[in-house]
Amino acid sequence: MKRISTHILDLNRGKPASEVPIRLERRESGGQWQILQSARTDHDGRCGQLLPNDELVPGVYRLVFDTEAYFESQKIESLYPVVEVTFRVRNKDSHFHIPLLLSANGYTTYRGS
Repeated sequence: MKRISTHILDLNRGKPASEVPIRLERRESGGQWQILQSARTDHDGRCGQLLPNDELVPGVYRLVFDTEAYFESQKIESLYPVVEVTFRVRNKDSHFHIPLLLSANGYTTYRGS
């Protein structure tokens, strides 16, 4: 199964970040971004499958995390209202897990397994 998934950990709270709005987008040949899927993280801070129809074609994708909505729900002021993670999919790729380690004033990401 081809898949793009994510997991968000709130480093301030030491817990998963639930109910974070996320969009998966793919860059079209003209440079514009097409929304493929919108979702929210579950109670464990995860979105197990963001790719609609298991159709992972080569190209440039991005995950857009609405961190402002999340931190507002926590009544915390944050520096970054949106986190965008852009990545490239090549022919042989079939699974991307992109975790986000998040705090009110910073974030980091990596390709997980």
